[in-house]
Amino acid sequence: MRLLRAASLGLLIALASSACVPTKVTRSPQELAAAQHAEQLVSQGQFDQAVQAYLDLARQTGDTDHYRILAAEVYREEGAIDQAAPLLDQVRRPRLEAEDAARYDLLRAELALAHHDAHTALQLTTQPAPVPSALELRLLELRARAMEASGDLWGAARTRVQMDPQLEGLDHTQNRKQILDLLGRLGVEPLKRRGTAMQQGDRMLPWINEALTQLGVPVAQPQPDLDQPVGTMLPGANANVREGYRMPARVALLLPLGGNFAGASGAIRQGFFAAYADAARNNAPRAAVKVYDSGGSADSALKAYQQAASDGAQLVVGPLTRAEVAAVFGQAQLPVPLLALNHPDDKSLPAAGATEFGLLPETEGAQAADHMVERGIHGAYVIVSDDDFAQRAAGAFKAELEARGGHVAGMATLPPGKVNYANAIAGLNMPTSATPLAGSEPAAASSAPAAAGSAAVAAPAPVPTGDTGVFISMRPEQARLLLPQMHIAHVGLPVFATSHIYAGVDDAAADRDLDGVEFSDAPWLFDAQPGLPSHDAIAAQLPAARGTSARLFAFGMDAWNLVPYLDWLRDHPGSYLPGASGQLAADQFGRVRRVLVWARFQDGLARPLTGSLQLDDVPSAAPPVDEGGGTPIPATSTGVPPASSTGQPPAGH
Repeated sequence: MRLLRAASLGLLIALASSACVPTKVTRSPQELAAAQHAEQLVSQGQFDQAVQAYLDLARQTGDTDHYRILAAEVYREEGAIDQAAPLLDQVRRPRLEAEDAARYDLLRAELALAHHDAHTALQLTTQPAPVPSALELRLLELRARAMEASGDLWGAARTRVQMDPQLEGLDHTQNRKQILDLLGRLGVEPLKRRGTAMQQGDRMLPWINEALTQLGVPVAQPQPDLDQPVGTMLPGANANVREGYRMPARVALLLPLGGNFAGASGAIRQGFFAAYADAARNNAPRAAVKVYDSGGSADSALKAYQQAASDGAQLVVGPLTRAEVAAVFGQAQLPVPLLALNHPDDKSLPAAGATEFGLLPETEGAQAADHMVERGIHGAYVIVSDDDFAQRAAGAFKAELEARGGHVAGMATLPPGKVNYANAIAGLNMPTSATPLAGSEPAAASSAPAAAGSAAVAAPAPVPTGDTGVFISMRPEQARLLLPQMHIAHVGLPVFATSHIYAGVDDAAADRDLDGVEFSDAPWLFDAQPGLPSHDAIAAQLPAARGTSARLFAFGMDAWNLVPYLDWLRDHPGSYLPGASGQLAADQFGRVRRVLVWARFQDGLARPLTGSLQLDDVPSAAPPVDEGGGTPIPATSTGVPPASSTGQPPAGH
């Protein structure tokens, strides 16, 4: 990849006008005027005329080598690097000023690469002499190309990672693709060996993990650092100033409003506008929001995005499905920043200017492994349904547990459409108790609430089996069948699950068989995140905030609450938003990651383990503004449509 002409052309003009002028040379007004004219020709794309203007200056002034180098730079910008060679042959390298010498070497390196001489290019780009900061990106890019041409794929990737924070737009996107391509060509096993040998914090480790993921290898997902909540009041600042808050004037919300995704979209939309309305409680500045129907297909989503951009949106939230997100990401460049509500099918990195936010089962699987290790459990048996979410959660769980020094002793997938799981349980050879477990009676015995004054049938206490537990991922109906059958088989290991085990509403009679199971979930479902509107109060009014769709409702709330903090989260590692679906932090690739709360079933009721996620200085969802500040109204006339309380997330969530 060569940096875009627009970027390097600007660099050439800047060098010609200021930084590259030798400080010991005194220039006449006529020379300065002629040099300025040559610069204008370059900026207008009149390269041949610009070359001639610089060569005229080389003949007419005492700074011949300087202007020959500038003429050679113009040939490079024109894409005719070979025509620069005769000019460089006339330059006396030892007599050059430092900046001219650096540009001379870079031009020679690019010529060497054009003639497949990687050895010379590498020598010219790895010299110890420093280069001006304005030339650093160009030096690194040529060095990466030389390393790749010489077979040093790892060195080329490291060099491009060094470039990454300094790039923007299409250059940024292309450079990231190059990094992952270089690492992918190294192969899975070499990448694994390098990753294993690295210390946490090595800037190459996230790239190795990303490359392995794109090669289809499950990798560990360490939890993000949660050092500082966004929106902290600035010390000594005006009371209306909160750190990191920047609200765009116009926001577009892209959701598929009909078809198979109408239920999920309705819940997300209602959550989005519930948070929007709650922001008014703090007199927060709010964007004007317009809703667009993304249609559920790639073509319709792309048209909706382009229409939103044409209408003046400064941020687009959505679309929702994987195919829609992939279509929008597929543009050469995003004219308007994007907060995508899913991840593309091809697992590619977010495009420049895009942030991804989704309810990924991999997140829950990885955090279950972390939770178990923190509890001293390093061995696990895995039992999951054949659903896509469960299989993905299991893969992430295994990768994370092994990365934390644990091991999976056995894995089983429950047969679909069956109610007898005895063979699956027996096939795992899990440790059992020596005597029948209390509570191992058939499930029907515990399917009704205990009568007043009588003892409820309890799930067995975990059997002392060292550091072993069970990880499950399935819907409540299967879990209610599995757990009693495990008890009958005298398996009393502690059980940990993904959020799918909880139907989102209390049902003590149905869930009594799940007693003792710990699972991760969105904190808002338990009113465990201070600063957010009450879940119970909203659920009493809106069906979409109840049951399984409550997670999508919380997801929509977070989509709105992320809007003013997206840039801050990406630019400040360790910062996070206390959200409804979890604590939200952005990684270096522009993906919003969630840290969930843990809950446990007790007497058939799901309750958070820690009661509340109260942290010091947790901000409200949005900052106050000066008295009298205007509040734009969403650009919709129909209000928020009702959503099905049973809406399920689209693929990818």
